[in-house]
Amino acid sequence: MKLEATSRAIRRAQSVGSRPRLEVRGKFFFAGDEKVPLRGVTYGPFAPDADGYRYPAPQVVERDLTLITELGANCLRLFTPPPRWLLDMAAERNLWVMVGIPWAEHVCFLDSEEITDVVRRTVSEVVEACRNHPAVGAFLVGNEIPPDIVRWYGPQRIAGFLRELVGLIKSAEPTALVGYANFPSTEYLETDFTDFLAFNVYLHSEPEFRRYLSRLHSLAGDRPLVLTEFGIDSLREGEIVQAATLSWQVRTALEMGVAGTVVFSFTDEWYTGGCDIANWAFGLVDRDRRRKPAFQAVQRWYAAAGLPALAEYPKVSVVICAYNAEPTMRACLTSLQNLKYPAFEVIVVDDGSTDRTGKIADGFEGIHVIHQENKGLSAARNVGIAASLGEIVAFTDSDCVVDPDWLHYLVATFLQTGLPAVGGPNLPPPEDSVVAACVAASPGGPLHVLLDDVEAEHIPGCNMAFRREVLEEIGGFDPIYRSAGDDVDVCWRLQDRGYRIGFSPAAMVWHFRRNTMKAYIGQQKGYGKAEALLYFRHPQRFNALGYSRWRGRIYGGISALFSLRRPVIYGGVFGRGLCQTLY
Repeated sequence: MKLEATSRAIRRAQSVGSRPRLEVRGKFFFAGDEKVPLRGVTYGPFAPDADGYRYPAPQVVERDLTLITELGANCLRLFTPPPRWLLDMAAERNLWVMVGIPWAEHVCFLDSEEITDVVRRTVSEVVEACRNHPAVGAFLVGNEIPPDIVRWYGPQRIAGFLRELVGLIKSAEPTALVGYANFPSTEYLETDFTDFLAFNVYLHSEPEFRRYLSRLHSLAGDRPLVLTEFGIDSLREGEIVQAATLSWQVRTALEMGVAGTVVFSFTDEWYTGGCDIANWAFGLVDRDRRRKPAFQAVQRWYAAAGLPALAEYPKVSVVICAYNAEPTMRACLTSLQNLKYPAFEVIVVDDGSTDRTGKIADGFEGIHVIHQENKGLSAARNVGIAASLGEIVAFTDSDCVVDPDWLHYLVATFLQTGLPAVGGPNLPPPEDSVVAACVAASPGGPLHVLLDDVEAEHIPGCNMAFRREVLEEIGGFDPIYRSAGDDVDVCWRLQDRGYRIGFSPAAMVWHFRRNTMKAYIGQQKGYGKAEALLYFRHPQRFNALGYSRWRGRIYGGISALFSLRRPVIYGGVFGRGLCQTLY
């Protein structure tokens, strides 16, 4: 027995020390080179033990974690600080832990220096207790500050205090990921200083749920979106309704590129406010850990490898037009070969390159490479369209690296909306030098313009896709645009014919920006020429001063610093309505 316990301790120590830390890259989480979709459940709080920890005995936790692993989950959200042995058990099972830090959010805490000092001390103590443990995936620095408290102080003051708490965590654990669990009643509380956008959402209508996820993606911007709570009470709604609701909620969240889903909750057992709560049952298992139908419903999606299957997989032709792209061509094509979509082809149009662009492309198996004299970007796009066979034609640039699920998310949006065109965001990868980082963040980059949370006015040429028949209807791209402006022209021509353009926030590509001042200025000169051409092609879309008139909001780059949103309060006196009408 002693030998078995020693072996278990050794295995735990090896497991605890071997895993890379969770980190954010764009809209998703990664551990090392592995993309990690967080699929989790909430655990606790339970009645406190003799040491003050609000968790069951280790043998009970061990059985619970075995069930949670069987569910297919890889993440636990905790509402109270965990003992070290619980973190070790989680690491042994490759579970990430999202540690909630409880404090007095429900009182007027900013009026009391004593309370705020206690909050700061609590945050520091929890982080210190969890320091350097690889099971810790993230900290949640707060949870659902009530709307009347936020309105009393104003969202700026509340956000300032939360920013301070995030800074405390970062100073103690620089690589830690930190979020704040917000909810719709205080959507106007902006937390752009956190590593990811975390929201608790209880919507039991699928269309409303889907629309609100689109809204949250817009609020998240370039960060991952995590649903830190969602669920339904089986005591009032019944176990069959609970199972059906959780099934479509999880499926929808995965389909729409939510980076983390946390079902509330693992068990019906719940202890809060000094007493055991018996008049609700949100658990996937009951108090005796018997599986409810909801357990199997969530397991169907959590235990499956990859994303939920699409209703169909139309063939997609990915066209890359390249001119002297030697530094980035290999990385671009390698990322395309790693796409998880089952039905696509890649066509490279080498538009008269004088470097090794064409030779690099020729070295990739299964890629159709077309070599031609230099004719300009739009003409090259048309050559790629003519050579393609797909029902959908997607475009990215030779200086882009695509996410492995890029095509899946684009096609899912096509199938869901029935729209003729869909685009997604393009994010600059981290730069090594200060100059390159400043240039990458400068205005004038390839941005998307949204009319609302689901419809775009403009999608950038490095991340856009069209149904073939629509491209043929408008005659493809206008060859007059040799280096830029072609994407704006196509979007405006489609809209002039009454078509709408969709936006898929999870269909992400990394786009290397110009990383020197010389290259950036050259790019802006090209954009200036394209702007002049657009003016004569679409004069009605420019004002008297010669500036283009966008009806939507420009996203990305320096424009992200200026918010056009006005605070909105949903439902009830002081926003305290229990069931907010979101749309």
